Amino acid sequence: MNRGDRKLGVAIHGAGWVAKAHAAGWQKNQYSEIISISSRHRESAQRLVDELSLDCSVHDSFESILQDDRIDIVDITGPNHVHAEQGIAAAEAGRHILIEKPMALSVEENRMLRDTVARSGVKSVVSFVLRWNPLFENLKSLLATKTIGDLSYVEVDYWHGLGTWYTGWEWARTRKYGGSAMLAAGCHAVDAMRWFVDDEVAEVSAFANNKKGLYEYEPSVVAIMKFRGGAIGKTSTLIDCEMPYAFNIDLVGTDGALRDNRLWSKKLLPGQTDWAVLPTIAPDSGEVYHHPFDAEIDHLVDCIKNDCESHCNVADSYHTHELCLAIDRSIAEGGATISLPQARTSRSTLT
Repeated sequence: MNRGDRKLGVAIHGAGWVAKAHAAGWQKNQYSEIISISSRHRESAQRLVDELSLDCSVHDSFESILQDDRIDIVDITGPNHVHAEQGIAAAEAGRHILIEKPMALSVEENRMLRDTVARSGVKSVVSFVLRWNPLFENLKSLLATKTIGDLSYVEVDYWHGLGTWYTGWEWARTRKYGGSAMLAAGCHAVDAMRWFVDDEVAEVSAFANNKKGLYEYEPSVVAIMKFRGGAIGKTSTLIDCEMPYAFNIDLVGTDGALRDNRLWSKKLLPGQTDWAVLPTIAPDSGEVYHHPFDAEIDHLVDCIKNDCESHCNVADSYHTHELCLAIDRSIAEGGATISLPQARTSRSTLT
């Protein structure tokens, strides 16, 4: 859209836990302004407007915000099952997109969203917000300089017990609206694996269980995989666990290793006798205000202003979701090895 020198207009659709953190980030960005807050329930949108003292429009219809010529960016934060549909509509309307994960719940939705965004030419960021976490940035720098050599093994786990305290509990626990453990939560760990290895997975096998029976899908998942370049990996997701939040990272290379914020490198630190600790901010909390949404939002605005693509756009995130869906398919098929890319077009098949 032709915006001249005015600020980028932002419409936030969804008014829950994450939307509030997004809105706070948009308020801090000097090149954008919130034009609209909308939700399925107008009172929820109005409540968010009041809490943050916003001067903007309030809507209860997604379609209405696409008719507002002041809006350049649509920030999609509603329930999982509408993300792809709304992302496609926003792209077709020529709006740039910030979309919460998961961006799709099926192979078909994943492909349709990717292709629509590519055709439209809009900029996009999928909210794998941990890519802007300081520990992630430290690890990427160390990997880029081959501080631990070439990666041979990677392990990333997402352990976060969710329950009735979570505002989205009633819909997130269902297969129809939540999708699966991997799509609803574990996709953060899967995306981190791809980000660190800088490669795509060739094949994956997975198993899961549902010991408590609180979810319509199995909330405890473990998967092993082989990357195209030869590295191997493992990821697990536990969202019915009774323990503090944990995001475990193990990266093992030919010349050393990284374990969370600890470094062992015979190349960088010859004679090392114990782990070197990186004093940084780790992804050690599930609280949304602990996540670097400000940096994610600034990044999208920079991509729009400078006409460049994000490293975390829909095209890249397509591969994270493809892997999550392959893990779900493996579980449904009793741990079968699934080769990627896969062509199946069903909704997450976890049963």
